[in-house]
Amino acid sequence: MKQLEFVKPKEKNTFEKIANHEQVVFCNDPATGLQAIIAIHDTTLGPALGGTRMYPYKSVDDALEDVLRLSEGMTYKCAASGLDFGGGKAVIIGDPEKDKSPALFRSFGQFVDSLNGRFYTGTDMGTTTDDFVEAFKETNFINGIPEVYGGSGDSSISTACGVIHALEATNEYLFNNNDLGNRTYAIQGLGKVGYKVAEQLLEAGAKLYITDLNQDVMTQLNTKAKDTNGEVEQVDSEAIYSTDADIFIPCAMGAIINDQTIGQLKVKAIVGSANNQLQSPAHAKMLQEKGILYAPDYIVNAGGLIQVADELYGPNTKRVLVKTKAIYRSLLDIYVQAELDAITTVEAANRKVRSVLEEQRNRNNFYSRKRRPKWNIRE
Repeated sequence: MKQLEFVKPKEKNTFEKIANHEQVVFCNDPATGLQAIIAIHDTTLGPALGGTRMYPYKSVDDALEDVLRLSEGMTYKCAASGLDFGGGKAVIIGDPEKDKSPALFRSFGQFVDSLNGRFYTGTDMGTTTDDFVEAFKETNFINGIPEVYGGSGDSSISTACGVIHALEATNEYLFNNNDLGNRTYAIQGLGKVGYKVAEQLLEAGAKLYITDLNQDVMTQLNTKAKDTNGEVEQVDSEAIYSTDADIFIPCAMGAIINDQTIGQLKVKAIVGSANNQLQSPAHAKMLQEKGILYAPDYIVNAGGLIQVADELYGPNTKRVLVKTKAIYRSLLDIYVQAELDAITTVEAANRKVRSVLEEQRNRNNFYSRKRRPKWNIRE
């Protein structure tokens, strides 16, 4: 594993961003090769909750920038989902294909445990449930673990379910009918979530334009389409932006809505599971001016978060499905509010989040903190 020297971040504005976070922890264990950063953004609503990403960052600055951005997003996602958790995130610097080991994740688990319940974590890009089975040996503050270890299993199922509810809400708003069939969708990324979304859309009779770096998975989905009323057409990675479809569903990397891609888009709406789809907040306004309805990603992809948060009270599939279904109404309310106030859907969603946080801060004064019961979370 390439070892990066833990030095002070070079950019001044990075320190300014740290100032908006409650706690940032640098984790370094030469014995296992672990280099990680844990960022706790806000615990107004409860302990911080967020996954751990493993990625071969080029520098500590890059890793820090990513974890700060992601942890702040988790605060918004938790608040928007009505969860009693705050926002946090962790990143491990390393190549997930080469640098993993059981010892590394056990070491990481010890760092998580040292925070005494201020931070709960689980899988994210580059990490798996098997990795966190190892971390679970060192700390109880782990979620999203396999069912055989007392967890709730694959969270991509509930994430995909949430995306489907978001698509139904979008169709209702745009077409006065929440039916998923007889519509066209351009799907970017057929990973754990994107593939499940595609399967459900095919079953509903939709036409899909798909792209993924893995040709095998596209071929697999094309074969599956033959047993449904749906239809699949493969396009290359760049052509997906200019595809003439009703809705674009980004389920891969972030920052794909930017100055270059917005000009190519022909869709009526964007509803996807990828995190941080907008390269900058200004792009929400550009989409609005172009007449493209944007579903804030932290509303759309909250299904997985809802599941792992619920797991901490004891896995309950039915309860998770009920909570995930609320994404439909939440997104419709954001669409309507944005239209009424003549603001972007992102600003409408952010206002809702700020309102939730402010209400909790007003309740969470000195006296209410003393009387507040202890968390009834898995021992």
